[in-house]
Amino acid sequence: MTTGPFEPDGSDEPRRDRDNEPIPQARGESTPQSDDDTHFIGRAHVGAAAGAASAGGAPPPPYAGGPDDFPDISEEEVSGLGGGAGVPISPRRVLPLEDEPSALVARYLFPTERYRGEWRKHWIHLINHILVGAVATLALGYLTGFLAKQDMPSLSVIAVVVYALVMGWVAWSVADWYYDRFILTNKRVMVVRGLITRNVAMMPLLRVTDMKYEQSPLGRMLNYGTFVLESAGQDQALREVKHLPNPNELYLRVVEEMYEPAAVEARLGREAEDEG
Repeated sequence: MTTGPFEPDGSDEPRRDRDNEPIPQARGESTPQSDDDTHFIGRAHVGAAAGAASAGGAPPPPYAGGPDDFPDISEEEVSGLGGGAGVPISPRRVLPLEDEPSALVARYLFPTERYRGEWRKHWIHLINHILVGAVATLALGYLTGFLAKQDMPSLSVIAVVVYALVMGWVAWSVADWYYDRFILTNKRVMVVRGLITRNVAMMPLLRVTDMKYEQSPLGRMLNYGTFVLESAGQDQALREVKHLPNPNELYLRVVEEMYEPAAVEARLGREAEDEG
């Protein structure tokens, strides 16, 4: 007797048993706790295969591997895919600074002003003075030896006096560099210059209409640059500041203070809480 197309004759039993097998579980997933769970997974697999067949495609082949064949994925690799504590924090764009201004700067801040940082000029600002001092030292050593052989003590004294004057100028330049500061607050930028005669220039942040920094090839290698600030198209005492260190960091600080002051306050508040 011929078996009808829908009457089971036992030839489909291996296929049905295969379709009713539980789907292998990945590491970290819970396994079915009862036969009902296993049958549910098996029926879901059969339904997926039937749906693919009705759509005109071949049913997906059964998974032939075991749990050990799944790729090993660490928590660090998936930590950024969702929210929560695993979300990586963006890299810090700015470097930490002192919380309080130096005694040199504090005298120029009013009580309601919030201090953001101060910077000395890059050491490249002193390169000409250092070279002059080095050349003067070599020249003095050569002249004193030469004049000693020629028996000219008066000229030796003159050479020593000239050398002392040159080195005094170098020392003055270094001291002037030490007291020269670029200052940023939540309301303005300032430049303080001068060792004996003091020059203080400032520009309110609200009046800055354009700001940029420039770096030469040497400046990019040594990490310094020149800042140019524009205010309503007028020439200002603070228009150009040369040889500032870390120009990209300083640029980000000034721009953030101009456009996102609330974000600055929030970031500094979080840092204070973390330190506390």
